[in-house]
Amino acid sequence: MFTKRLISALVLLAVMGTALAVGGTLLLCLSVITALLGSFELLRVDHMQKSVPGCMSYISVIGFYLLLFWQRGDLVEFWVAATAVLMLSAYVVTYPKHHIKEIALCLFAVIYVGVLMSYLYQTRCLVYGNWFVWLILISASGSDTLAYLTGSLIGKHHFSELSPKKTIEGCVGGVVGAALLAGIYSLFLPEGAARMFDINVQLAFVGIGAMGSVVSQFGDLAASAVKRNYGVKDYSDLIPGHGGVLDRIDSILFVSPLVYYMLYWFVI
Repeated sequence: MFTKRLISALVLLAVMGTALAVGGTLLLCLSVITALLGSFELLRVDHMQKSVPGCMSYISVIGFYLLLFWQRGDLVEFWVAATAVLMLSAYVVTYPKHHIKEIALCLFAVIYVGVLMSYLYQTRCLVYGNWFVWLILISASGSDTLAYLTGSLIGKHHFSELSPKKTIEGCVGGVVGAALLAGIYSLFLPEGAARMFDINVQLAFVGIGAMGSVVSQFGDLAASAVKRNYGVKDYSDLIPGHGGVLDRIDSILFVSPLVYYMLYWFVI
């Protein structure tokens, strides 16, 4: 099992690292594929992955990324509204085949997986995004690793029923660890990127890393809560030793928009 997890992790790291380094169309395509797979896995928990509303979710996700590719952000709100109207219309036409909670899950998949996943690509597209995008992985993966290590060493107080292995000590360790990693990473920024911050860049990165760790842990627990509601252990077995795509990106889905908007509003 350990060998499977290790090989899968190395392959995922290589693919993600290459896409983030290259950016552009490659990262956009990887984001679309990831969003579609994640949406499929989410809809699968309620057997909606092959339904008409489910297929409408996939079409909506693809359409959303096409708008990003064409740089038509002005049409995003229209697209989301149109998705809701069309999907609810399909609900009426097919009634009583589907329950409203199934339709809600299909709409939720578009926002939760499709839209949130896009912020990885959108962050990479910012000025100096080739440097800033790594903050997402530092906040998500760095936090997860350091939280696990801290919890294993000194964890005693359980944090949530959603994850018996998570401890308060581990959560704190994840926040502190991600903040330190982000602060260290800021030391390697090119001068042009560092000058874009109105405050001390090291302080800014420490703050983003800490907040990123907090939302990262909530992202992990949110995905666990959905699985608990539907009585599934993993979203799928697509990735050997790791579960499904959604099991691996749950933290990134929460961290990506946080990092993007902190940079977009307060820095760039």
